[in-house]
Amino acid sequence: MPLLCKDCNERRFPIAFPDQRDALWLCEKCKNFVNIKDEFVRDWTKEEMEENRKKLENFQRGVTTEKTPEKKRRSGVN
Repeated sequence: MPLLCKDCNERRFPIAFPDQRDALWLCEKCKNFVNIKDEFVRDWTKEEMEENRKKLENFQRGVTTEKTPEKKRRSGVN
């Protein structure tokens, strides 16, 4: 499995592409994809980078930072 990039020795992350029925491994530093056999497939396009950035921003906006209320136990109950 191509966990580490050959060029920069950084960690690769698997990204699934349902239309291709395959997962490609992305090195965010080199900005390229490889397949499961560690063969270069293609570069990360600007559109994909922008789409990924938008998804991350939407996720961060959707996550609440509020603390959950503490559960209070009734006294005298076993």
